[in-house]
Amino acid sequence: MAAQTEQSDVEREVAKAEQDVEAVRQRATRDRQRLDTGAVGSAKELEALQHELGSLARRQSDLEEVELDAMQRLEDVQSRVVELQGRSAALAAEQADLEAQRDVAFAEIDKDSDYLAGERVRTAEGLPADLMTLYEKLRADHDGVGAAALEGVRCSGCRLEQTPMELARIAAAPPDEVHRCEECRRILVRPAVRA
Repeated sequence: MAAQTEQSDVEREVAKAEQDVEAVRQRATRDRQRLDTGAVGSAKELEALQHELGSLARRQSDLEEVELDAMQRLEDVQSRVVELQGRSAALAAEQADLEAQRDVAFAEIDKDSDYLAGERVRTAEGLPADLMTLYEKLRADHDGVGAAALEGVRCSGCRLEQTPMELARIAAAPPDEVHRCEECRRILVRPAVRA
């Protein structure tokens, strides 16, 4: 936008410079015609006319320099506008590509989410209602995570170590007994014991 605005401004400068040069040319042409046709009455008027033609020639030269400078700046800004438009088009294409990738990723996430929601329902079938009630309450209290794996000696929910006494109690308990983390109170999921 800034480059396009600058281009418009410089285009106006070029147009004004062209008008100024043309106005000086027309005046010089009129004065030359008066001089060539002999329409000048006195020597003093002739001298003034010749002086004016010299001044007009210098003025025209100065204005042509201004015009050339403005035209050069216009060419530069036009090149910059073309370059920026190209970059803008490339960025728009990249954005469209990234949005398409994002949409594919969201579709995959939605698919995975639907699958996991189904798995959750299938896994919860047959579990005691009081355990599911506790789990749902803990999920609400802990940003959607009601149970956490016991990883070695740590609760994967709060990342704190369980006490040796608690770990011994968990190890000695029957497989269907529910244990909770002493720190975050989430349900602890013990690793499967390999036979």
